[in-house]
Amino acid sequence: MADKERYEAEAPTFLSSATEVARLLNIDHAASVPEDRQARHLAHAVRKPLLERAGLPEEIFMPLMAAAVYDPDPSFCRWFVEPALYAFGRRRVMTALLNYLQTGTDAERAGAKRAWYCAHLPLRADRTPAYAPDGTRDPALDESHDVVEEWLECAASPDRNQA
Repeated sequence: MADKERYEAEAPTFLSSATEVARLLNIDHAASVPEDRQARHLAHAVRKPLLERAGLPEEIFMPLMAAAVYDPDPSFCRWFVEPALYAFGRRRVMTALLNYLQTGTDAERAGAKRAWYCAHLPLRADRTPAYAPDGTRDPALDESHDVVEEWLECAASPDRNQA
């Protein structure tokens, strides 16, 4: 098997990413759900628990980002991006998406572009317990001007987008 074929066979999918997020949250999904709808079913099952937590374990960050990137529906990738923004900060989320843009496959770059749009959501203290009781949080978590500049530079340069 060629390296590219081996990578594509082992590459995460939306289903495997959503399954990993659910596993890390100890959420079981119904095995009776048809396979073609399992990923969306899992995404729906984890959405509320992700937003209800004041913090998320470190090990969930990469599966969240993968689920956001591999989600084929640009309307729903928000379900993974938004809790990551609250728990890990805009800077870290945008940096992960920039990495997909710089080094990912064509499909990953397209998914990163879809998720990038969601990474600009306004954050509201009343939406999650991730904020301090007074409605504040460390502003460094969301400082991202330099990452945005790098994204724009990379997105404008087709040569840099070739993996």
